[in-house]
Amino acid sequence: MTSAEGADALDARLLTALSREPRASVIALAEQSGVSRNTVHARLNRWDQRRVLLPFDHRIDPAFLGYPMRAFIRAQLEQQLLSEVSSALSEIDEVIEVLGLSGGDDVLIQVVARDADDLYRVAGQVLAIRGVRRTNTSLVMRELVGRRTLQLIDKPGALAEERGAFRHS
Repeated sequence: MTSAEGADALDARLLTALSREPRASVIALAEQSGVSRNTVHARLNRWDQRRVLLPFDHRIDPAFLGYPMRAFIRAQLEQQLLSEVSSALSEIDEVIEVLGLSGGDDVLIQVVARDADDLYRVAGQVLAIRGVRRTNTSLVMRELVGRRTLQLIDKPGALAEERGAFRHS
């Protein structure tokens, strides 16, 4: 199950079941998917090795932890310092995600803050990093469509066998 091979029908059944009940036991998943516990366990282990599932902390609402503000900071960097900038960004606790971009901006940085003053402080920390040339901060006013992937399972061509990909495991 390489990324080129993608998900198969069993992956789709298991992912759907896990999306509906994230705390489902291996036994429950096996019953719902019509396979043995060992098969489910082996598949879950394979997913862990290949990082198919996101870490649990991706589902924790920062507002619950006292960070109700969310913003995106687009930054232009000195390209030769990308690794250094990435490392420095990872040291800022309020930085929750950094994505490399194509186009005019080099990175998109998702940050959280306690209030406007805190956001100003965090944005200043980002701008102060050696290699960051320019930033532009946009405050998230409301989440209109949350992170979602389950709908991709039912999309034609989503499963490896529909694309003619073969399993090697």
